[in-house]
Amino acid sequence: MKKLSTCVAAVGCLVAFVSVAQARSAYDGSWDLIFVTQRGACDATYDFTVNITDGIVTHPNLVRFRGYVARSGIVRASVTVQDKFASGAGRLSGNSGRGTWSGYSGSARCSGYWTAQRN
Repeated sequence: MKKLSTCVAAVGCLVAFVSVAQARSAYDGSWDLIFVTQRGACDATYDFTVNITDGIVTHPNLVRFRGYVARSGIVRASVTVQDKFASGAGRLSGNSGRGTWSGYSGSARCSGYWTAQRN
């Protein structure tokens, strides 16, 4: 009986470890982003750093920032700061990524592309 309970405990620990390991994303870590405006009267560029944990994209100072990276590297995100809003999509691959974004700053509509580099 003692061997059975030890075996059950070991299997339970292994299952818990595998679940945690599977939750990690290949893209987890710190990423530098640069947003370039191609159309519209928004600032020419925006840059900031985000963190990806278990595929969830976050920024420590932006409360209204939401993003997600799928296992395939497909990423979608949106951010609202005062009278500015942007949403974008693209793909991460290895240590870099690229995509497009659109949004507004006040009454100005803007769009462009973004690039990402893993720190």
